[in-house]
Amino acid sequence: METIDSKLDLKIESASIAELQAAMRTGKLTAVQLVDFYLDRVARFDTAGPALNSIVTLASDARDQAAERDAQRTSNPDGVGPLHGIPILVKDCLETADMPTSFGSEVFADYQPSEDATVIRKLREAGAIILGKTTLPDWATSWFTYSSRSGLTKNPYDLSRDPGGSSAGTGASIAAALATIGLGTDCGGSVRVPSSFCNLVGVRSTPGLISRKGCNPLVSVQDTIGPMGRSVADVARVFDVITGFDPDDELTYAAEIAPTQESYLSALVPDAIVGARIGVVRNAFGSDDDKYAAPVNEVMRIALEQLTAAGAILVDVEIPDLQDWNARTSMYTIKSKYDIDKFLAAMPDAPMHSVAEIIESKRYHPKLDLLEALSEGPDDPFSDLSFYAAYLAREAYMKTVVNLMGANDLLALVYPTVQVVPPTREECDSSQWNTLNFPTNTLIGSQTWMPSMTIPAGLTETGLPVGMEILARPYDERTLFQVGYGFEQVASHRHLPDSVAH
Repeated sequence: METIDSKLDLKIESASIAELQAAMRTGKLTAVQLVDFYLDRVARFDTAGPALNSIVTLASDARDQAAERDAQRTSNPDGVGPLHGIPILVKDCLETADMPTSFGSEVFADYQPSEDATVIRKLREAGAIILGKTTLPDWATSWFTYSSRSGLTKNPYDLSRDPGGSSAGTGASIAAALATIGLGTDCGGSVRVPSSFCNLVGVRSTPGLISRKGCNPLVSVQDTIGPMGRSVADVARVFDVITGFDPDDELTYAAEIAPTQESYLSALVPDAIVGARIGVVRNAFGSDDDKYAAPVNEVMRIALEQLTAAGAILVDVEIPDLQDWNARTSMYTIKSKYDIDKFLAAMPDAPMHSVAEIIESKRYHPKLDLLEALSEGPDDPFSDLSFYAAYLAREAYMKTVVNLMGANDLLALVYPTVQVVPPTREECDSSQWNTLNFPTNTLIGSQTWMPSMTIPAGLTETGLPVGMEILARPYDERTLFQVGYGFEQVASHRHLPDSVAH
């Protein structure tokens, strides 16, 4: 809104969390004004205008939440949280006690959880305002936006293209500045694919650093939750808030054995990667002869030059048998049905209690080939030898990648987040791309259980976003933030999409 912007020395659409909080501390901005600003943009761009369709539900009490934050700041300005007054959009598979949680499924459109997911509780305790819930494909089972609950979501950079899945709505909404920052979930790349396609920073943690209580699983041993934002600093601020041990999620033992360290925000030192050796995984690039991959390769070529300009020393490497490793370590058709069934069985008020019920009802989006495939999986994966083969291969895959880094004295690895540009709706609808053949490199981090971050690498000649993924050793999330921030200092590729600029 012009009346707000005229009082500030910044544009809210591109302002960072730190800048917005500084404006609130000095009285130039209130949380209520900030919420109103975003609600106005939701009405103009998500509901009307380009009709992005990225938001499933808006919090009916968003302005009340904001007013409460303003009152807290007035009464105790030194006692506010690290995200105080910041509006956040969260993926609609994270349970919220004040809004329905559909998991992308029309069957669960009216399902009302009794309590918040752990990450939602932590955000509220940090002072954040949960502005609403964002779209996803049913049960997070696609790289694309097909949802029986919400239909299709558009990419704000090109309305004819998909914004990527499964955290589609978070990617599109944060790119369009419908909130300050958002949360997605990531099993095989569901934070990083939409972040790449929507020109955002998105981070996936080592599994277990962030509690998954109150979030539907896909493959429980590799599921995690992560922030999606317009800058490395914003993402680090949220990451600091949501990490940590949770007695209600046994996988968070990982947070107890992770190295004790300072906040992730403190890793953002501008010259942190000067002299750092970073491996470029050359066999993670598509072919220059491929019309879908060639534009990505050209953007990456320039991004690597910028990484060098930031002080990094680049070393070309290859992960031996990369695609074979990705195939051998995939657990979706082995374990996902079991994990989702177990989650549903613990929900007494759920309208359905198994994947079989959902499939038999045919009340899911018909383009969800992965949902159909995983429904054929074993009822008990622990009695299936294929589970143990994949599990053991996962550890061998991780050792291969870490040994590659050690042998070449590398701080991190980089490669294109996805080998191809964001697909058009026609390409998705025709099944040219499907869940099994889509060439995403996000599987590397997911199936080695190594932390990874995608960061905007630049735009193609036709204005399509390309992401560069950074991969670090297990529990070394600080390196992700160091490398990402170092790159960001010499190569800022963020800009508001034209479709939502006026």
